[in-house]
Amino acid sequence: MIGIEEFREEAHKFVDWMADYLKDIEKLPVKSQVQPREIYDQLPEHPPEESEPIQAIMQDFEKIILPGITHWQSPRFFAYFPANASYPSVLAEMLTAALAAQCMIWDTSPSAAELEEKVLNWLKQMTGLPEKWEGVIQDSASSATLVSLLTAREKYSQFGVNEKGFADFSGFRIYCSVETHSSVEKAAMIAGFGRQNLVKVAVDEDLRLNPKALREAVEKDRKDGKKPVAVVATLGTTGTTAIDPLKEIAAICAEYDLWLHVDAAFAGTALVLPEYRWMTEGIEQVDTFVFNPHKWMFTNFDCSAYYVKDRDALLRTMSILPEYLKTSTTGKVNDYRDWGIPLGRRFRALKLWFVIRNFGVKGIRERLRSHLQWAKELEQEIRNQPDFEIMAPRTVNLVCFRYRPPKINDEKKLDQLNEKLLRKLNESGKLFLTHTRVKGKYTLRLVTGQTYLQKRHVTEAWNFILQTARSI
Repeated sequence: MIGIEEFREEAHKFVDWMADYLKDIEKLPVKSQVQPREIYDQLPEHPPEESEPIQAIMQDFEKIILPGITHWQSPRFFAYFPANASYPSVLAEMLTAALAAQCMIWDTSPSAAELEEKVLNWLKQMTGLPEKWEGVIQDSASSATLVSLLTAREKYSQFGVNEKGFADFSGFRIYCSVETHSSVEKAAMIAGFGRQNLVKVAVDEDLRLNPKALREAVEKDRKDGKKPVAVVATLGTTGTTAIDPLKEIAAICAEYDLWLHVDAAFAGTALVLPEYRWMTEGIEQVDTFVFNPHKWMFTNFDCSAYYVKDRDALLRTMSILPEYLKTSTTGKVNDYRDWGIPLGRRFRALKLWFVIRNFGVKGIRERLRSHLQWAKELEQEIRNQPDFEIMAPRTVNLVCFRYRPPKINDEKKLDQLNEKLLRKLNESGKLFLTHTRVKGKYTLRLVTGQTYLQKRHVTEAWNFILQTARSI
């Protein structure tokens, strides 16, 4: 095992490796080209009995592990939603790993708790969220949504389910749109509501939750003796980044006394731009809100900003205080282990602090506006082509489109053609896209949100898509 001086020497080499990797990353195949089990079969069946040198381990990392990595930080990565990092974020993550602090309560590292409180307040100012809300960093929007629905469950059972289970409570209903992320369904399962009590409401022509359909679903459940509890609205759906009409949804929630959670995991970062704050009209009625700086705010995974209107309801839902965690500061400070699922917590606030300070709010806004502009220009390029079509309204920086040669009108053949196109694009290693289905039709998605993205990468990607499509 290495000692401190060898650690120092190897750490310098690792930093050089990381810098070279990030400098040359766009030269690598974006999507891993390996086959299933190819990595596994190169690894030894048994762990080593004797110590192995770091140099040998690093050689195997480059030979075996690196070919099996999809390079999410490549500027040619246009798939899913980005899981961005940046130079200041990586530097902060190195410090986090070196400190290796377990930040479960204030006493275990006061700086972690107080920095988290401060940077969450900074984010409120940056995004225009209500001043009185309080925030905490969760590991993901999935966890945040689960915490929100657990809190809603306890509020509407007068905190009875935590004590006695669901024995005295039945028929609790949760509402979301058919376009809502699968994490809502998983949260409904884990929180004990059950899949059958998650009501997926119809969407309008723009794939946004339909308020009329929501009202009808709530009314029907009330007449059938069910208990409507919560609504999950989405600002930026996974498939097309549709923006649910928050103002109308909030009015319905106020009328029927429903808990309202907003999932803005990806698109929430756009609120840093004042011109996108139309998305949160009606936010005063919202109970909880989440967005992920680890998607579009250049802060590496995991870092999910979760805000609550009623802190006491959250703490009453999540808090358990065993003797070994009691301290003289209990109740006087934020012990964030009471604000989420796990007891253990990483020092996530450090990297967000580095990013905000190093970019500055102005720098973040400039990069976001570039991404949005390039998506707008790409959308127009696609509209200009007679054999391509836009499949969904562009709300932020996701463009949904498909290849449609004029002579092909059969939808099944168009699906097969676009699936073949996507496979060829990704197998090339020159870019990475993913797909969705829009009103049942196979659709390609291209997101212009990667940290190191430049306009030339978008232009080159579009030219390659055109060339590949017309060659098949």
